[in-house]
Amino acid sequence: MANVIQLGSQPSPEAVAAQPNPAVPPQPIQVTDRALKRIRISMAKEGVSPEEGGLRLGIKGGGCSGLSYSITFDSQPRERDRIYTFEGVRIFVDPKSFLFLSGMTLDYEETLMRQGFNFINPNSSRSCGCGSSFSA
Repeated sequence: MANVIQLGSQPSPEAVAAQPNPAVPPQPIQVTDRALKRIRISMAKEGVSPEEGGLRLGIKGGGCSGLSYSITFDSQPRERDRIYTFEGVRIFVDPKSFLFLSGMTLDYEETLMRQGFNFINPNSSRSCGCGSSFSA
């Protein structure tokens, strides 16, 4: 029974390392390692400087469920953007889109059937089959 911890014992170093640091609050938007890797590759192909530019995540009206995700590169943030940095990759989100994107995770999926970014959004009450449209 190696997984049993007795009362009064100290947790393993791995267990301590896996716990979130309470001094560092989680960011409202998360990006997986797979997505970061693909963003870096795409930024290099597009000639977007990581120091000045970044990936813009947004929401626009339309799509079969009412709202569509928007993902583009931008050479610099706009005045009211929220800026998040993940391992040197900057993510820009405008205030209106932030209302719908707060709490989401951006992932990248590469399978035989599908290749592309995947928005895992807890604010979505319904989404379409293509995965790029949702309603809140």
